[in-house]
Amino acid sequence: MLLSLTNTPRDYAWGSTSLLAELEGRAPSGAPEAEVWFGDHPGDPADVRGGGTLDQVTGGTLPYLLKLLAAAQPLSIQVHPTIAQAQDGWARESTKTSDDPTRNYRDANHKPELIVALSERFESLSGLRPVASTLALLDVLGDGPAIVGLRARLTGEGDVLRDTIGWLLGGEAQSEVDEIIDAVSDAAARTEAGEWAPTLAAVAGIARTYPGDPGVVVALLMNHVTLRRGEAIFLRAGLLHAYLEGLGVEIMAASDNVLRGGLTPKRIDVPELLSILDATPGEVPVLRPRGDEAITVYPAPVPDFALRRVTLTGASVDVEVAGPAMVLVTAGAVDVATADGESLAIAVGEAAFATVDERLLRLSGNGEAFIATPGA
Repeated sequence: MLLSLTNTPRDYAWGSTSLLAELEGRAPSGAPEAEVWFGDHPGDPADVRGGGTLDQVTGGTLPYLLKLLAAAQPLSIQVHPTIAQAQDGWARESTKTSDDPTRNYRDANHKPELIVALSERFESLSGLRPVASTLALLDVLGDGPAIVGLRARLTGEGDVLRDTIGWLLGGEAQSEVDEIIDAVSDAAARTEAGEWAPTLAAVAGIARTYPGDPGVVVALLMNHVTLRRGEAIFLRAGLLHAYLEGLGVEIMAASDNVLRGGLTPKRIDVPELLSILDATPGEVPVLRPRGDEAITVYPAPVPDFALRRVTLTGASVDVEVAGPAMVLVTAGAVDVATADGESLAIAVGEAAFATVDERLLRLSGNGEAFIATPGA
């Protein structure tokens, strides 16, 4: 069975006033439009055309949440727990009410995620940069006392990245934070920043949005990754990240567990953040489409979700699915049909949901669609 899904954009403050409207070919609403959720998550289940919501169909059992995400300003720096960490946190907070502001864990699940760029550029901070590279970046910022102090912390003994993040967010480093932010802004305005110019420009932009926020200096420790359209990154549990600007398709495990590390007015639980942070430095691989194949697979080593992109140029494309599956249209005009001939025309920015009994979907038309299923 096929169902047609829509939803209302969520108006988070960091959302774009134009990107989703441009994608869907409609007039902007005038308000920020940050995310459109296609799933059965109780926070905002998708609307089923004809009446009702998707959770009434699935019973809330869908293991993934598919989204359109449109960022005009940086999202908070954040990290998500592993399953074991989530189960432990959920158990420890079992006596807290759901609206308790000190509650960190909303469920007992992990939240790995993958995002594919739909805009020509999608900027993010993803994972912690190797320390040697960050030391090279600090060379561009001069030799002020705060820079010298940060360098000393990063060349010390022990788990230096975790310890440095704890120091920055702990409330005792504000004067150093302010000095480092000033150094970043000054360096970004100079022409000799060289290879670090894009990173410094990005961090200086974050500082303009969040002046004085210690998360700006945390951002300085992270990989600045710019995706081109069709490229993706997978973010495992424990990996520090923040999306900065752009339009994308995001898929994640069905969870609402978020520990924040800056760039937000919301509560930051520093000890809990540090306890689940994977402070292993390294680049986050960019997943790139290969050639002009009709189907692009974005590998994600988790059982919760799998994501494929289908590019249609007139000929139909058959895709095997292990449902429940979702087809989100992001360009053109796309029809979705089942093996027994049931079909739906899906507009850009909307989705088709195929129930668990469907094993083959035929996509036709001219355009682009993303197919979400549970993972292998």
